[in-house]
Amino acid sequence: MSLFNQSEKAYLLLADGQIFEGRSFGAKGTVIGEVVFTTSLTGYEETLTDPSYYGQIVTQTFPLIGNYGVNEADKESDKSYVSGYIVREWCNAPSNFRMEGDINTFLEKENIIGLHNIDTRRLTRTIREAGVMNGVITTENVYEKKDEFLEKIRQYEIKNAVRNVTADRSFTYSEANPEYKVVLMDFGYKRNIRNELVKRGCEVIVVPAYTTAEEIKALSPDGIMLSNGPGNPAENVEIIENLREIVKLGIPIFGICLGHQLMALAHGGRTEKLKYGHRGANQPVIDLESGKTYVTSQNHGYAVVGESIDESIASVSHINANDKTCEGIKYKNSNAFTVQFHPEAHGGPLDTAYLFDEFISRMNKEDK
Repeated sequence: MSLFNQSEKAYLLLADGQIFEGRSFGAKGTVIGEVVFTTSLTGYEETLTDPSYYGQIVTQTFPLIGNYGVNEADKESDKSYVSGYIVREWCNAPSNFRMEGDINTFLEKENIIGLHNIDTRRLTRTIREAGVMNGVITTENVYEKKDEFLEKIRQYEIKNAVRNVTADRSFTYSEANPEYKVVLMDFGYKRNIRNELVKRGCEVIVVPAYTTAEEIKALSPDGIMLSNGPGNPAENVEIIENLREIVKLGIPIFGICLGHQLMALAHGGRTEKLKYGHRGANQPVIDLESGKTYVTSQNHGYAVVGESIDESIASVSHINANDKTCEGIKYKNSNAFTVQFHPEAHGGPLDTAYLFDEFISRMNKEDK
């Protein structure tokens, strides 16, 4: 008998009362989260280990997941941060020369409840039309506990996301004879951001999200990297206040995703929650200076309101080709630039990896 036939019944209950019936894989039990979807064709292990998905139940729109197994090298962090995982078809017989295990075992180890054999296309259309909503994945009888689950769904909110994913101490990474020293502020960073800096000759000091301007100054870095991360950016009042002081250090700054949003908030901008966000490796972004359109990898549910940026302080540098939301900002009063997308895109397009080279160039112009 196949693993597919042995798996238990499982359910997804959405906040609007819809129930999707499927089968379970990974861990068993019940979990609540914000239900989102990602359109990436590959990179499911990177998705599962991206801290930006903290508190969320992630749906893969690509129908077959797990076919090349999992391995340590493709992880973006030490553990999985998703609340739950939904796929159309789970491959229980993966095959790849790099694989070190299978996705079912990985989810069991990480205590992540998985749901497969549901209509992910219908679910995705629901989210696109109604917007992101909370939901429950359960291996219990959802019909008997529907009212109880719906009450918990209504009360659910992602809080203290950055505090729950950031490192509790500093870590240093480099290859031999690094030329630059970069402080990477960990708001929930992906390893490949660190890797892109290291391979460009940087010693990378990963520091907790709440590291102060004085503590950063004491490290004498050539550059500061603001990482990606989860949750509502406006919730991070302490970090936003701290960034106002960090900017005054005059050190080149490059921000990605949440780092981009927090930098905008520190300069008086506003953020808003998108209807269903941008998650996947096929998001088109227009560079307003060159007029070129790049294919990018993205994972965010909030965006900077471009019109809220004071033009005397900064200007919008990139926009999303689909909905015209802000995708990048260049600052005029400081040596800083930020983008909403992921130029490091492990498991995605590398069209915008040149932005790391721009960051290096900015550090080169500073007096050593």
